[in-house]
Amino acid sequence: MTLSVEKEVNPHFEDFLFDWRCKAQLLVGGYGSSKSYHVALKILLKLLEEKRTALVVREVYDTHRDSTFSLFTEIIEDLGLSGKIKTSSSPMTVKFPNGSKIIFRGMDKPEKLKSINNISLIWLEECSEIKYAGFKELLGRLRHPTLDLFIILSTNPVSKGNWVYKHFFKNELEDYYVLDDEELYKLRTVIVNNTYYHHSTADDNLFLPGSYIEQLDEMASYDPDLHRIARKGRFGVNGVLVLPQFETKPHDQVMNEIARIRKPLYKNGMDFGFVDSYNAILRMVVDHENKWLYIYWEYYKRGLTDDIVADELAAEGLKKVLIKADNEDAKAIAYYQQRGFRMLSCKKLRRIDNTRKMKRFKRIICSEACVNTIRELKELTFKKDPKTDEIIEDEFNIDPHTFSAMWYGLDDYEVANVKGANAKRK
Repeated sequence: MTLSVEKEVNPHFEDFLFDWRCKAQLLVGGYGSSKSYHVALKILLKLLEEKRTALVVREVYDTHRDSTFSLFTEIIEDLGLSGKIKTSSSPMTVKFPNGSKIIFRGMDKPEKLKSINNISLIWLEECSEIKYAGFKELLGRLRHPTLDLFIILSTNPVSKGNWVYKHFFKNELEDYYVLDDEELYKLRTVIVNNTYYHHSTADDNLFLPGSYIEQLDEMASYDPDLHRIARKGRFGVNGVLVLPQFETKPHDQVMNEIARIRKPLYKNGMDFGFVDSYNAILRMVVDHENKWLYIYWEYYKRGLTDDIVADELAAEGLKKVLIKADNEDAKAIAYYQQRGFRMLSCKKLRRIDNTRKMKRFKRIICSEACVNTIRELKELTFKKDPKTDEIIEDEFNIDPHTFSAMWYGLDDYEVANVKGANAKRK
């Protein structure tokens, strides 16, 4: 269908509107960047040109009415096409004179997705709110016998623990890498692995009033996390850090600092794992005078039987040191003892008490060689109660196996104490 329309758009989105080279298109941006507006405009232009059925998805169906559906309606009226493109609010649909149509669905009503056929274009608005399993299911719904297939995702950046970051950028725990998000912030648009990446901020929206941008700037003083998301449009840590004193240093520097500690306390902890969780062992040194903790060596593997792990640890010389391990697995501890390891069960302490103990260290300095420890602990945050928005002090955004190894290895050490077990040396 040939229609001539004129519309002023933000320059940063001009190329995006007509770029259909990639099957997947990810738009990441801050508040007010106009990414959703330009996605909706892009879809309208495509469906005017080609007969297609597009599916627009949000986590909750009812949120479409005041967001995506309202946005399509606004653009259609603004283009002067309300006489040609028909919208219906019950059920929410957009129908084109060439037979194209847009249908709206929510992941909270999955049964509504089963009857959809010949979908060649999907838009996931606020995709970070949708579960990863839902995203993969939608990929399976994307099929058409003749047309090219496209899936567009738009979101404000949230935590690096969210599936969007892990899938489209990197998942360090799984050693999976596609793109460094810092590169996207620098280049603004990037194509990698048949995915078109687009980054935007409020500065890219020339139609925003200056007062709105001033409000975003003010967030820096009272909510840095929200300022990072809303103003800068960047992924990062979302929430309250469990260990804000955690830092990293080159391995040689860490070992040199350990060598200068007047009375070093050597500690070793192990958390057991197998299929879904990891065998995690940390070797640590406490500088009791300064209340500093050093982490200088790690073992982090899964899917290995105890005999293989024992052989690998023996090769590293760990039979010579005392290791405190998870008291919930007496059988495993007994096996390692039989193999000649000096392994003991740790004390039974509550998770909340162990966490509070770790927070009492003034500094936690980790060798850059301990990559898995850094991945788990550098951005470890507390979970929040969804009803009260208060943090839960013994629940975290991930299951941090190295954190458990810290607990076990330091079970007989109290940061505040001066005598007793803390006075013992290696």
